[in-house]
Amino acid sequence: MEKLSLTALARQHLETARQESSGRSAHTVYGGHEHVLRQTVMAFTAGRRLDEHENPGEATVHVLHGRVRLATADASWEGSPGDLIVVPAARHTLEALEDAAVLLTVAKHR
Repeated sequence: MEKLSLTALARQHLETARQESSGRSAHTVYGGHEHVLRQTVMAFTAGRRLDEHENPGEATVHVLHGRVRLATADASWEGSPGDLIVVPAARHTLEALEDAAVLLTVAKHR
């Protein structure tokens, strides 16, 4: 069994994101390409975003720190710490409205 502190990981990746020219940092904490379930801590400095992309399967974004906006062509949702956003099946973006860290959980379709 393994135990991780999402709070500590969020803090660590926010520090890394602030030092990177991309303003981003990410690390898969569980799963990966060989698993159906994948969980990744992602951190972004304010204004940075993931460009529009497809949803690889069922997914959620759990906001750990800061504020984010997940948007499709038709709708958008803002999240703050503790919020869980269900990622729609449509193409979407994820933007940090302020320095932010999230836990992205994806159950990929086989």
